[in-house]
Amino acid sequence: MYRIALIAMTQVRNIMEKNVITIDKGKTALDAAMMLKEKEISFLVIMNEDKPSGIVSERDIVRKIAAVDLTASSTRLQDIMSNKFKWVKPDAKIEFAVQKMLNNNIRRLLVLENENLVGVITQTNLTEFLRSKILINSTLEGVESKQT
Repeated sequence: MYRIALIAMTQVRNIMEKNVITIDKGKTALDAAMMLKEKEISFLVIMNEDKPSGIVSERDIVRKIAAVDLTASSTRLQDIMSNKFKWVKPDAKIEFAVQKMLNNNIRRLLVLENENLVGVITQTNLTEFLRSKILINSTLEGVESKQT
């Protein structure tokens, strides 16, 4: 039971990615695509005057540019970004973040503190966190069974 409580007490700040790659909203879809390729990532946070204003993902570029035969070099990010992004505070509990992602069918949440971008939490972060907890729990169970 103690192990379950550890997961329940974990906050988003403990597993979020702090080095979030951003791009200015005035850039083009081509700029974003090149940055995604260069950094080997799947999304960028769109910034407007140092505040997050949206997200653009590889999926957005495929669906909103390539699939409708637009020109990436002349399509502005503000025209294709998802501006209704979801977010959590760094002190939010992991369960809250998971539920928000499930309820909204999304793969990532921005982490904002006082409207400033401080991180992002993704499905990958959550999977890695849960994997480590499962491994720890398995190890503890093995130790406990040897002691009895």
